[in-house]
Amino acid sequence: MNWLFSFLKGDRIIWIVVILLCFFSLLAVYSSTGTLSYKYQSGNTEHYLYKHAKIFLISFVLLFVAHKIKYTYYSRISMIAIYIAVPMLFLTLLLGTNLNEASRWITLPGTSLTFQTSDFAKLALLLYIARVLSRNQDNIKDFKSGFLPVIVPIVLVCGLILPANFSTSAVLFVTSLVVMFIGRVNLKYIGIMLASGLVLLTIFIASAMFTYKAGMVNSINQRVYTWINRTTNFVDGNNENNYQAEQAKIAIATGGLTGKGPGGSTQRNFLPHPYSDFIYAIIIEEYGFIGGALVLILYVLLFYRCILIVKKNPRAFATLLSVGCGFSLVFQAMINMAVATSMGPVTGQPLPLLSMGGTSIIFTGIAIGIILSVSRESEREEGGSFETA
Repeated sequence: MNWLFSFLKGDRIIWIVVILLCFFSLLAVYSSTGTLSYKYQSGNTEHYLYKHAKIFLISFVLLFVAHKIKYTYYSRISMIAIYIAVPMLFLTLLLGTNLNEASRWITLPGTSLTFQTSDFAKLALLLYIARVLSRNQDNIKDFKSGFLPVIVPIVLVCGLILPANFSTSAVLFVTSLVVMFIGRVNLKYIGIMLASGLVLLTIFIASAMFTYKAGMVNSINQRVYTWINRTTNFVDGNNENNYQAEQAKIAIATGGLTGKGPGGSTQRNFLPHPYSDFIYAIIIEEYGFIGGALVLILYVLLFYRCILIVKKNPRAFATLLSVGCGFSLVFQAMINMAVATSMGPVTGQPLPLLSMGGTSIIFTGIAIGIILSVSRESEREEGGSFETA
C-alpha cells in the first residue's frame, strides 16, 4: 500500500474511508437502480452503474487535484467563487430547470446536462467564511469588523437556496453557525443571527401559505406546503400519509442483523429514489444492521480525522477549512440517515459519496480534497504521517 500512498498524500485514514464509501456506493447504486433500468433503459442494469462510476472517476480526479493544491490558495479562490455563486443562484431561481416544483438546476446550453448550483454555492460559502474569519481574528469580537463581513454572504446564499431547497439551506446555515462558533465569533451575535433566521423563516413560510390559500399558487408556496406536510406527518407519526418513510421502515425491519445480501432488496421496487434519498435504507436491507453501522462509523471516523488534522495544524484558516468542510459532509450524512430511519422528516438530502448523483458527488470530492490538502501541508511541515495519529 505504501506505493499507493506515495501518490495520495495527506491523512491515510481519510483516503481509506473515501475508498470504502465509494465501494459501498457502487454496490448500493447498482442494486437500487434495477427498477429504474427496466423502466427507462430496456433492462440494461449496467447503464446507471457505468454512469455513476464515470461521475466517481471525475470526482476522484478533482479530489486528487484539490489535495495537491496548497490549502492557503483556497483563501483567494473563495473570493472568486463567492462572486460567481451568488449570481448563479439568482439565475437558477429565475431561469432554472423546474423539477418537482423546485428550480434547483441549470441546464447547460446545447446539452441535456444539468448543474445544481447550490452544491457549488455551499462550498464557496464555507471557503469564504473560513477566509473572512481567519483574517479578522484580531478583532473577531467586534460587530462591525468581525461579524458583519461574514453575515452578509451567509444571508445571501442561504436566502437564495431556501425557496427551492429548504433542507440544503438549513444545513448550510447551521454549518455556518458552527464555523462561526469555532472561529470565536461573539456568542451574542451568533444568537442574534439564529433568532433572526428563525423569524425570517417564519415570515417566509407564513407569506407563502397565505398566497397559497388565496389561490396564487406558484412553485415556491407549493414547496412550502410540501415542507409543512412532511413535518406534520413526522410529528404526528402518521406513516400512512408518508409513503416514503413507511417503505423505508419496511426495508430496515426486513434487513435484520446481516441483511438479505447484495442485490437482495425488495423495497427498491417500492421506495421513491432508493438510489439517492433512501439509499441508506437499501444498504441496511441488503447488509443488515452491521452494514448500516459500518457506514455510520465511516462518517464519524471521517469527522474525527478532520479534528485530528486541526490539532496538527492549529492555524485559523486551516482549522476553519477542515472543520467546515468535514462538518458539512458528516452533518448532511446524519440527516440523510435520520430520514431513512424515520428519525426525521423527509428531506431531499443525498448521502455524501454514497447516493447516486452528479454535482453532489463532484463537489463532495473537491471538499474532501481540500481537507486532505490541509493534512498534506501539515504532514509536510512536520515531516511525519497521519497514518497512526
